[in-house]
Amino acid sequence: MTASDPPSPGKRPPPLSRDARLKAALKANLARRKAQARGRAAGLDEDDGESRAANDTDNGQDKG
Repeated sequence: MTASDPPSPGKRPPPLSRDARLKAALKANLARRKAQARGRAAGLDEDDGESRAANDTDNGQDKG
């Protein structure tokens, strides 16, 4: 098998080096954190007033 041959379906590729695994894990973690930040920012912009009302304990009712 040469470098240009695709790996056969029954064989696994050789394990990645430690640096390659750490780099891949860091990249995946960063992508996940960015997605979470985008989700939080989008959630705050969309229903800003509605989310505050849901978190309000008295919901605007008189406790008379």
